[in-house]
Amino acid sequence: MIPIVRVILQALTMLQLCLCHISLFPLAEEMEEDFLAKAEAGEWVDLHVFDGQWPKRPEHVTEKERTIADGEIPQYVLDHCPLVHLYSEEIYMPSDVKEFVQHVRVEDKRGNEVRRGPLDIATSFAGLAGEDTSDLYLTALEDFSQNPNWLLGYAPDYGTGRISNGPSVLIVVDKGNGWVDAFWFYFYPFNLGPFIMGAGPWGNHVGDWEHSLVRFLNGKPQYLWMSAHGSGSGYVYDAVEKKDHWRVVDGELQRTVLKRPLIFSSRGTHANYASIGQHAHDVPFFFSPLSDFTDRGPLWDPSMNFYAYTFDGTTVTPYSKRERELGTDWLYYNGRWGDKQLIWSDKRQHWCLLQWRYIDGPYGPLKKNLQRTGLCQRGRWWTFHQGCPIRRMIKRGQGLDAERNDLVGDNCGIALYKIRPKWLRALLRLITWQGLFCTFMDYFTG
Repeated sequence: MIPIVRVILQALTMLQLCLCHISLFPLAEEMEEDFLAKAEAGEWVDLHVFDGQWPKRPEHVTEKERTIADGEIPQYVLDHCPLVHLYSEEIYMPSDVKEFVQHVRVEDKRGNEVRRGPLDIATSFAGLAGEDTSDLYLTALEDFSQNPNWLLGYAPDYGTGRISNGPSVLIVVDKGNGWVDAFWFYFYPFNLGPFIMGAGPWGNHVGDWEHSLVRFLNGKPQYLWMSAHGSGSGYVYDAVEKKDHWRVVDGELQRTVLKRPLIFSSRGTHANYASIGQHAHDVPFFFSPLSDFTDRGPLWDPSMNFYAYTFDGTTVTPYSKRERELGTDWLYYNGRWGDKQLIWSDKRQHWCLLQWRYIDGPYGPLKKNLQRTGLCQRGRWWTFHQGCPIRRMIKRGQGLDAERNDLVGDNCGIALYKIRPKWLRALLRLITWQGLFCTFMDYFTG
């Protein structure tokens, strides 16, 4: 009997994995494409308006509407930089893009060499910008499956949170009328995908770009968005947990103590969440086997060491001499920051129901829709009226490591808290998870 039960459980798990990568409705892909087209045209319907002044796409902002100059990084951006709790057992830490490119070469999708490695970040990316290069890959010079040291990154210093060899990348975008977006990018040399009932990991790739967005109005933070698996979650800034931390000016700690927002980077995948515990993503189903895990591991302060730029929708402007020496060609590179998905015949590659062991590397920062006027990087077909729900309570993690307090909410806000018996509440959570009802309730209850 036990083998039969095990087979059933594995079948259900594989079904979930399958559902994570296909559309449940025929028009899902068309709806999402339509949403992205509207966002590109500046037709995003933002649900939060301040004095009638909406954020604009940067290319539509006039000189009169601008708040910051090209290459200017306001101190308030650094004062509200999110602190990142890395996972306590994290293997693949943040690293420096400058160091990373020294271990790769540029190839096209057929495996032909375009730029010989090792690369120099200041010179090797010249001429590689443009949409016609989006099918290029940064291919490792050695077997990445053997975990060479350059894939492991660097842990933050205890106490300060500084990673001397792992600068973050800050891109500030003026959205006009006092609105300023601060994008903090976190680069990891390798993404370790999730395990499914002991099998895996699946979805591994060389190179990993994650980011958070702090949106300001007249120098005051209003919203915080954090990326996770091509999507993410948005919060009212005041809702997110804060931690007392020193102010940072020019990379040095000051005596002033500020309350900085906290985000939590998940094990291996580095997806970002606002709470600790287990976070089911895509389709949770009964067993939530496809999950991320976060905890209060090493604390990283990205504002201690970073490369900074401004972006006006077309041009990237360096902040200081350090960034000018680095150049901007690497930011305009439109290809993948990692190897192409391994072919099926490669002995390192494995397949399991629409998922592979090793997949394509990610795109870089300028491919993350920095011009967006809404908070979310992109829409999903299941969101209510294709909008961008902004939570007013922290979305709670599950599992033994999750924390329980009054500052966190559930997947559908607080609508299901008092439903009894527990099995009925669990059933309703399953039915409403990421459906129209859940999004609708999130909008009204946060």
